Amino acid sequence: MRPPDPKRADPIRPDATRPDATRPDATWADATRAGRLWPGLLVCGLVALAAQFLSEHYGAPAMLMALLLGLALHFLVEEGARARPGVEFSARVVLRVGVALLGARISVAVFAELGWGVLALMVLALAATLAAGYLGARALGRGWRLAILTSGSVAICGASAAMAIAAVLPRGPSSERDLSFTVFGVTLLSTLAMVVYPILAGLLGMDARSTGIFLGGTIHDVAQVVGAGFSVSEPVGETATTVKLIRVSLLAPFVLGLTLALRALELERDRAGGRAPPLVPGFVLAFLALAVVNSLGLLPGIVQEAAWAVSRWAMLAAIAAVGIRTELRRIVEIPPQSIALLVGETLFLAAAVLAGAALLA
Repeated sequence: MRPPDPKRADPIRPDATRPDATRPDATWADATRAGRLWPGLLVCGLVALAAQFLSEHYGAPAMLMALLLGLALHFLVEEGARARPGVEFSARVVLRVGVALLGARISVAVFAELGWGVLALMVLALAATLAAGYLGARALGRGWRLAILTSGSVAICGASAAMAIAAVLPRGPSSERDLSFTVFGVTLLSTLAMVVYPILAGLLGMDARSTGIFLGGTIHDVAQVVGAGFSVSEPVGETATTVKLIRVSLLAPFVLGLTLALRALELERDRAGGRAPPLVPGFVLAFLALAVVNSLGLLPGIVQEAAWAVSRWAMLAAIAAVGIRTELRRIVEIPPQSIALLVGETLFLAAAVLAGAALLA
């Protein structure tokens, strides 16, 4: 019998002499050469389509549906599974594309439309929520990674912020679990806020502008902000959406500052793979570049809408990938202190923005 040719690759069991593209640390180039990206990418795309269908026909939050459907498909990334490289690619590269394209909707006009007082309120609310999250995490015995992840997600733009922040945080033993929990938690809380906050604003007798600032400054996800705002009135919906875009615009500066701080503290050595991240993440630079180009009026409206749509689909596919990579039993193991932290940060942000909106009235 002829000995097996070591240069030939077994499609089922990759030869041990070459890089295994099914490993989490396999490079994108290795996975591409092996032709193994498409099964995982196809799965993530189908999950994103299913999540959007459920959202449009049953009113369920698309990002929450993408995460839950992904959790049910964890078996697709078990050792040796063909979908694993593509799922890893979606959770990393597709995620960064989605975050970068968010910049196409940001411009200086967004800030000027409501005045710099609203921008100052959003920045102060972000800083205060980060501080509250850090102190709350210490009081509850939670780690600093979870504090940054949850408070940044609550203060900026929910699940999208969680994905972007997790992309630059040093890896820890519970990183995947914490990310899935944060995405699930902020999306669920955002959905509840979409129903409760307009009622609260009405009970407090807030005017249209203050209501829009409150809804846009506190609800985590863009879709829920739009739903809550326009359920009150068209002027409230427009104000809430504009305020929400101001919060979205804070994502890139926050991630950039976090990256620089982590490098200064040499915490990047904790990262998986042992390689230091770039000084400035490429997707942050792309976000800022698109925001500058849009501020100069060089992006036609149709391009902005297309970039926003691609960004949303990319984020859905990335969240699906995060769900697929996470074992459901690890989500069940989330300690109650983490839940209390996320809920506390959400309530703190609501109180801070409510007080600020009253001062700006």
